[in-house]
Amino acid sequence: MIDYEKELNREQYRVVTEEGGPLLVLAGAGSGKTRTLTYRVARLLESGIQQENILLATFTNKAARSMLNRVESLINSDTRNIMGGTFHHVAHLVLRKHAHYLGYKTNFSIVDSEDSRQIISTCMGELKIDPKLSKFPKSNILAEIISLTVNTQNTLDDVLESRYPFFLHLINEINQIACLYEQKKKELVVMDFDDLLNNCRTLLKENPDILKTLSGRFEHILVDEYQDTNIIQADIVDLLASCHRNLMVVGDDSQSIYSFRGANFNNIINFPHRYPDCKIFKLETNYRSTPEILNLANLSITNNEKQFPKELKAVRDSGMRPVMVSARNVVKQADFVAQRVTELIRSGVPLKEIAVLYRAHYHSMEMQMEFVRRDIPFDMRSGIRFFEQAHIKDVTSYMRILVNPRDELAWRRLLIMYPKVGKVTFNKIWQYLKKEENPLKAVLKDEFIKTMSKSAKPGLEECRKTIMLLLELPEKERIPEKVIDVLLNRGGYRVYLQDNYSDASSREEDLIQLGNFSAQFIQMEDFLNELALLTNMAKEENVSEEDDEDKIALSTIHQAKGLEWAYVFLIWCADGMIPLQRALKEQYGEEEERRLFYVAVTRAKDQLYLCYPALDYTRSSGVLNLAPSRFIREIAPLSEYDEDRPFEQWLLYD
Repeated sequence: MIDYEKELNREQYRVVTEEGGPLLVLAGAGSGKTRTLTYRVARLLESGIQQENILLATFTNKAARSMLNRVESLINSDTRNIMGGTFHHVAHLVLRKHAHYLGYKTNFSIVDSEDSRQIISTCMGELKIDPKLSKFPKSNILAEIISLTVNTQNTLDDVLESRYPFFLHLINEINQIACLYEQKKKELVVMDFDDLLNNCRTLLKENPDILKTLSGRFEHILVDEYQDTNIIQADIVDLLASCHRNLMVVGDDSQSIYSFRGANFNNIINFPHRYPDCKIFKLETNYRSTPEILNLANLSITNNEKQFPKELKAVRDSGMRPVMVSARNVVKQADFVAQRVTELIRSGVPLKEIAVLYRAHYHSMEMQMEFVRRDIPFDMRSGIRFFEQAHIKDVTSYMRILVNPRDELAWRRLLIMYPKVGKVTFNKIWQYLKKEENPLKAVLKDEFIKTMSKSAKPGLEECRKTIMLLLELPEKERIPEKVIDVLLNRGGYRVYLQDNYSDASSREEDLIQLGNFSAQFIQMEDFLNELALLTNMAKEENVSEEDDEDKIALSTIHQAKGLEWAYVFLIWCADGMIPLQRALKEQYGEEEERRLFYVAVTRAKDQLYLCYPALDYTRSSGVLNLAPSRFIREIAPLSEYDEDRPFEQWLLYD
């Protein structure tokens, strides 16, 4: 038998030994949530509950396997009969047995995102919608839109208005595609990932006998990361728990940060309203961070109105207070972080114990460049390296042909972006252009269009117009920022982003920031050479460090959730960046942004640096004064040094 009192702290012990009923466990950051869930399952088994009567729902199958493996080591027995896994996994098992009630055969196939896009492309073809047409969303964007309507349970009109307003005028066509997509899946006897959840809920709601059997089977249901559930997942849990009502949901309302994926904050915040007899437990003992770091986190999150009040308490001894760093500009901010990282490395700190966190991917641009220059190995957790992203390469390909009109690779990249221009057409175009003295001017000749196929002509006409706009810029204005402005606002690239990427607005922000960054270079050629050198150095570094996992993590805060490092640098802590300006336009946007700040702060174990540039510069606006994030200003006076301030000091780095 397990000695639970010895193995658990008092808060965890109360949760693990509670008899049953609806239980809401508010597990603060670093409070041993996984340990509590693991021991709870072990306790249920030791008390006589059969494995097949337990359901453990998690957000990754890896998390479920890890927990159940730990249970096995605790009770010295296998757990193969516990239903454990993701909501999709659970729904799949239910549907595999009962799908015929919904008109499906039980041998239905599950399609992945690529298969979904292909089906949607077929639907577009049947509806006579040309996927190559400009200004109509591509199949991957349509799949995102359809998925959001399911996961948020909002109408198509609401989803388009809030996320894709530039497609509102196409609502009838998109609705036709969505309806035909549903029909096609039925005909093909397939379900996509969203169908697994939606159909499972429908099955349980419309078939009382099946619901009675399944809810009768699961005597105890445990849900991990409940704050990240969407409406459908919460409904499935409620239905399956309707018989025994032994439902334990574990999560942290202060770490609810995924509304953009469809997660519904109201699921956790309104749990006591759905279950008025529920018992609420709080895990507030933190094993990760120093008291000083937790003090900052606690002070920040108290400013949210919609929350369950709690206060993280440290087990660890006192350490260094978080350091507030005001750098002269973004370049100096990167310089400070790199310099401090170098000092930490010299003192023996492993690279993998250091992380640089930020709100948006483009915030890492200068940081990546500084680390590459200093040969400091890093691992991008927030996507591919900034300068290797498709949209960055797209716009720099226009810059490259302005500098070197004979750059075949740049021509290939930009021309293939246009409708009906594939590899064969490009090869034909290049055979023509490479014979010309100046390919840029040759593109503008009537002869160029006459030699092309009829289907490719409309796209090439668009390309010519864009090139003409760029060539109309006076020589001294052919700078990256101006080129980006022309491409976005007059050259159609903004529409191209909207048609091809679900995160079009983020990519547009990347390009604007790239233009701002380029201001430090006098000539465009210098800018392009710097990018090429940095990209090549990064590739060489990847080869040499291929098997070495000791790297600094560069990550968005979203990607960092659930992780921890000894030393954390949170950069761009300026208002408008944290919180992100566009996120403040969303309903309850500021509260979710504050939860993001809280998540970032609680990733640090030993030391936390909050960094922001005091000045920013753009050619259009000149020098801008930046204020520290409101999340910092609201918890500490900025006028003078105060011994009670939650920061170690105000460090001015120039």
